[in-house]
Amino acid sequence: MSRRRSYDQYCATARALDSVGDRWTLLIVRELLAGPRRYTDLHADLPGVSTDVLASRLKDMERDDLALRRKLPPPAAAYVYELTERGRGLLPVLTALAEWGAPALEERRPTDAVRAHWFAVPLLPVLDGLSGPAGSGLGGGTGEGVVEVRLDEGAFHVRLGAGDPVYGDGPAESPDARLVLDADTCRELSGGALTVGDGVRDGRIEVSGDGPLAKVLRGE
Repeated sequence: MSRRRSYDQYCATARALDSVGDRWTLLIVRELLAGPRRYTDLHADLPGVSTDVLASRLKDMERDDLALRRKLPPPAAAYVYELTERGRGLLPVLTALAEWGAPALEERRPTDAVRAHWFAVPLLPVLDGLSGPAGSGLGGGTGEGVVEVRLDEGAFHVRLGAGDPVYGDGPAESPDARLVLDADTCRELSGGALTVGDGVRDGRIEVSGDGPLAKVLRGE
């Protein structure tokens, strides 16, 4: 398989862009950070990408050791794509891009598609930055916990502390805490214009759950 054009520069940034600088590649990474996905699921959650481009980008990602394709065991017997360790290492890159791009979300355009789990990457550092009792970390001193986030557009969940993947599409099986809010509130949280505590006090964020993680999020 022939390689794509390179910048041919002995520079770490240029080398990185050789692998992830093509249109759609980082958004595919965003989707796969939630865990293994079938091709059809990727195509459904990347509105605007053609089947040819998606297939080409996935092949490029396999070649560059960012993703791999494997077959699920029976009874599923379906093929899925998932990130390699090198691919998962792009989470800080996406987090930084999301922080930088947050101001551009102030006005939603009529043509903008939206999926609830697209808010997971910018929200991760906000939730992970909260500390538990006596600075012990979220999850009652374990530094771990699962937060389910519900928006009008759907639900996603994030895993704080240890665990892989760090977030997933859809509701969590047994969340330690559940947040209910709207997309505008989620955007303000991600952009730093609102804190979780202020959102709870203002009635813009509803927190449910009885464990230490939920209490931390409620500011108790």
